[in-house]
This record gives sequence, C-alpha cells and structure tokens, in this order.
Amino acid sequence: MASSQSAVPAPRNRLLAALPAEDLCRLWPQFELVELELRHVLIAQDEPVTAVYFPEAGWVSMILQFSDGRSAEVGLVGSEGMVGLPLLLGSDSGTATAMVQAGGPMLRLRADLFHRALEESQALKTILLRYSLAFQQQVTQTAACNGNHTLDQRLARWLLMAHDRVEGDDFPMTQEFLAVMLCVHRPGVTVAAKLFQRAGLIRYQSGRITIMDREGLEEAACECYGTVRRQFEKLLGVATG
Repeated sequence: MASSQSAVPAPRNRLLAALPAEDLCRLWPQFELVELELRHVLIAQDEPVTAVYFPEAGWVSMILQFSDGRSAEVGLVGSEGMVGLPLLLGSDSGTATAMVQAGGPMLRLRADLFHRALEESQALKTILLRYSLAFQQQVTQTAACNGNHTLDQRLARWLLMAHDRVEGDDFPMTQEFLAVMLCVHRPGVTVAAKLFQRAGLIRYQSGRITIMDREGLEEAACECYGTVRRQFEKLLGVATG
C-alpha cells in the first residue's frame, strides 16, 4: 500500500474513517488486507492476541465459552468497530473467542505495530477508547437483555444488530448457531423464527436469513437495541445497535 496521502483509499471501517488524514496516511501501509471465511477464529479465548482487526464488511461474534462446553455470544463487531480490544486495554490475551459470522474484508494490524500506532496517534487512541465504552455498553446490555426479556424480543434485537452490519438484507445463519448466539436451546429459536417468518418479518431458507420487514422487527425488539444504538451514536456518531 502506498504511503502518500493521495494513495490512501477511504476506509470502510468507520473507526479508521474518523481518523485525521495525516494519522491514517501514516498507519495505512502497516495494514494487511485479509478476507476471512465463515467460522474463522480470529482470537481464541484465553489465548495470546497477536493482531487487531478492523472489519470493512461483515461481522465478528464475540463468544464466551464455558467449562461445560456451552457457549454464548456477548457482542458483535462489524465495520463500526475493532476486534482485539484487550490489547488496547493492557492485556495480551483474549477474554472471549472472536469468530467470523459474516465474511468480508478486514484490515489486520500486528500487535507490535498496533502498540506503536497508539503511541504515535492520540486521535487513534481516543477513538478506540470511546469505541471500547460503546462496546462495553453492548456487552452489558446483552447480559441484562438475556436475563429480562423474552426470546422473541431478543431474537428481534439480534436480527437488527446483524442487519446493521451486513450489506443488503440477507446473511448466513443456521438455527443451531443462532441458538448459541442467544444462549437458548434450538427448539425455542425454531418456534420464534417460525413466528417471525409467518408474520412476514424474515425469511429463513437453506441456512440464510433475509430481513423482510425491518420496521416490524424494531417493533418486536426490546428497548435494549435502541439503548445500545444511542450509545454508539453518542460516543462515535455511528448509528448501529
């Protein structure tokens, strides 16, 4: 990648797009553009974090794995964010597994280069710290949501969050993995998904979900989606849940 400012394309990742041109120009040649497949693990829970990732499209699920083999999604990261927050916050190991759920291009930056970039760019550090606050709100709200709202409300919220992070209206997702995302048994997800499909809110076929009626999903979702969306807008100027 060329280092001249004129050769730096406009980033699709919104954190990078918010950087001053001079900072982005200095940082850009250090990125490696990667295209990662569905279910690829970027960072494993309790394992060393060797790089950070700035998604340009698609999204990554942050999954907490329990000792009994169960898993639960605690957050989503798309083009509004960065995967690898432990490095920003002073840790060198992952607190959750980061798994690609909707493939797309990402900009990868080695851990040593990331630390150097934080030293050289106060703007980058400030933007990422603000993002970490927004992401913390998402994780906190997810925990509260899972304990207090109905499955259909939570499913609607999750579908809206996924829709915010994909280009278009459809994305790959099996009911088995959706059950993991919502920390419930598959039969419950099957019933809720069928209700949404009969209501014309979604279409589910061959491992893909298509959003048919976003306004209807927003009405079906709990308050948690709007709460997180407002926090992202407040901290980053990004409209995403």
